[in-house]
Amino acid sequence: MPVKLSSSALKQTRWYEYGIRFLLGGLATVFTGLVSAHLGVAVGGLFLALPAIFCASATLIESHERRAKEKAGLAGRRRGQQAAALDAAGAGLGSIGLAAFAVTFYALVTASVIGAFAAAILVWAAVSVAAWWLRRKLRITSRTQSKR
Repeated sequence: MPVKLSSSALKQTRWYEYGIRFLLGGLATVFTGLVSAHLGVAVGGLFLALPAIFCASATLIESHERRAKEKAGLAGRRRGQQAAALDAAGAGLGSIGLAAFAVTFYALVTASVIGAFAAAILVWAAVSVAAWWLRRKLRITSRTQSKR
């Protein structure tokens, strides 16, 4: 699947689904703040790695796909689960890039904050795309070998 940007999801999303996303994201942020206040910023920082909106997004993706299939007269439960799983895989690959961002920024911030941000963003993008590409190649290779 090629990486692309599509605004069609904005048209498919209902207004209350945005509310759910913002509510769950806000609750995750409050939770992280409480953890930081009680256990310190080092522990609280670990919770910042949790994508605040991921839980809401996964459920919304599942319901969108399920509704679309049911609208076409088909059972959409499995399709919805697969779409949510694909989104989770993408989030995992993005998290690898986020870890590379953090390491790069930490290593370079003493020299220049702006330079550290610029380098970290480039490393994040390169690592995330490389992880996606590698996953795709390994998946194609394993699919080809299993057919033999």
